Amino acid sequence: MRKPVFITGEEAAAMIADNATVATIGMTLVSAAETILKAIEQRFLETGSPRGLTLVHSCGQSDRDRGIQHFAHETMLSRIIGGHWGLQPRMMQLIADNKILAYCIPQGQFAQLYRSMAGGEPGKITKVGLGTFIDPRIDGGKMNEITMIAPDINEVVTIGGEEYMRYKPIPLDYCIIRGTYVDEYGNLTTDEEAMQLEVFSAVMACKKFGGKVLAQAKYKVKAGSLHCKRVIVPGVFIDAVVICPNPEEDHRQTHSFYMDPAYCGDTKAPVSSDDVLPISLRKVIGRRALMELAPDDVLNVGTGIPNDVVGPIITEEGMSEDVTITVESGIYGGIPMGGIDFGIARNQFALVRHDDQFDYYNGPGVDVTYMGAGEVDAEGNVNATRLGPKPTGAGGFIDITTNAKHVVFCSSFTAKGLDCSFEGGRLHINQEGSLIKFVSRIKQVSYNGRIAREKGQKMHYVTERAVFELRPEGLTLTEIAPGIDIQTQVLDLMEFTPLISPDLKEMDTAIFMEGAPFGLRKYIFSN
Repeated sequence: MRKPVFITGEEAAAMIADNATVATIGMTLVSAAETILKAIEQRFLETGSPRGLTLVHSCGQSDRDRGIQHFAHETMLSRIIGGHWGLQPRMMQLIADNKILAYCIPQGQFAQLYRSMAGGEPGKITKVGLGTFIDPRIDGGKMNEITMIAPDINEVVTIGGEEYMRYKPIPLDYCIIRGTYVDEYGNLTTDEEAMQLEVFSAVMACKKFGGKVLAQAKYKVKAGSLHCKRVIVPGVFIDAVVICPNPEEDHRQTHSFYMDPAYCGDTKAPVSSDDVLPISLRKVIGRRALMELAPDDVLNVGTGIPNDVVGPIITEEGMSEDVTITVESGIYGGIPMGGIDFGIARNQFALVRHDDQFDYYNGPGVDVTYMGAGEVDAEGNVNATRLGPKPTGAGGFIDITTNAKHVVFCSSFTAKGLDCSFEGGRLHINQEGSLIKFVSRIKQVSYNGRIAREKGQKMHYVTERAVFELRPEGLTLTEIAPGIDIQTQVLDLMEFTPLISPDLKEMDTAIFMEGAPFGLRKYIFSN
């Protein structure tokens, strides 16, 4: 029987050749093979090798310090093809400074591209990406100036008279994965991982191109002691295994903690009725956004405001049994974590593979998705992927918003310095933000308003002081907050004049009140 060799992190690093293409599997710091990644970086710093690498990754894989930040060196990396870099400041700086070629592929398409590659298909064929910055007729997913003159990694094709994106296969030389238990034959499980991810698909894609698979594991056990259904990757497909010598540092379940069984489904943690978010700008936006729900909806939450407040508010309002929360990492139910631990949840009732989750988002589409946003224009185009000089990338944003039945963007009305308070059910602007978000021209098209209108997709843009709806005729102001002057605190702070609904309403005062519940359940079941 073919078996992997058991080696050290340093020996694994020595296997990586110059100019190779390396795929790493993880999300935030979840499933980051730190022992191997650190050793690769250390080898480069000491010897200058490996150099000229192409790094391939579907998700953002860092906590601003670790993960694929270990590859963020100018000559070590020549090209990156990834989904998101929001938690990778050094990588974003390399991209912004034109030090490396940089391409973005939507996260879900990337996770499924591995499946297409593994099966020998001509790439991933989909409508996801059309009309956005991923479209080669716009930017082709190219994230800086030097990449604009480099070859395309996708194209638009016509099949049956309809346009589709084709994301081209990426030959892999190495794939770096992580698991929990590995037996003496190399059979690998992911029992304690907080996500299933697309581990097996990526391994098969690597093997299709004759590449090598390097795995990091937490425990080594006797051959035959692992239940066959627990094995995620059979050992015959793994070339080398590194047993992590310092799991508390280099095999953490996620950034914030080493191991919590509630996040991998082994236990259910108690939820205290005292866990109520204090009133804040983000909570106000989340409360109003959730008023777009209907009973039995399946919803998705993206990074930023949605992931930080939607789950807690639903719990506060006693609606956990009435709707179902999902996260792109494969989560169903539970209470998602936010910030640097995005993508995990405690007490979820199902945790499916990352690439399988996008079969739902790309197919029937989620009932409602809640997404953060940075800019919007009069046509309803939204920028959520390039909010400053450093590119963050798409993540799962484009995949999910393309086919969701209802898209609800959650954003403050202005940014940089905005300070609000809430008394007596009214909104008070103590200091206005200096950054305008309602602009005449957005920096990057992450969501195409024209395409959304053509297919009749429902869209709302919710802020703390105003709510807009994308209607066939354009972006329309439908609600304003109590205490807000529509002219000076809304219209004068926009670079375009929106349409104004003849039925312009005032937002519910309960949204701005301290304490919980504010009445979401009653509102939803009475409408």
